[in-house]
Amino acid sequence: MPNIKSAIKRVKTNDKRRAQNISVKSALRTAIKNFETKVEAGDATAAAAYTEAIKKLDKAANKGLIHKNAASRQKSRLAKKLNGLSA
Repeated sequence: MPNIKSAIKRVKTNDKRRAQNISVKSALRTAIKNFETKVEAGDATAAAAYTEAIKKLDKAANKGLIHKNAASRQKSRLAKKLNGLSA
């Protein structure tokens, strides 16, 4: 445990940010899985789940949790699945 005041604050802020990042990433994974299960089931609400997953991907990319190209790649793959469902 650090003794210097600024180092103590840094540990606290890092813990808060880590918790927030874990929460956002978890919500992102859940949204993607939710969309994929709806696509597999052929559910009509897959489009709504798709927009939710896209929102989460964009937010995670903006915050730097995932790389912008990784977000773009995942969005493309999700769009392919959605288009395959409607075809």
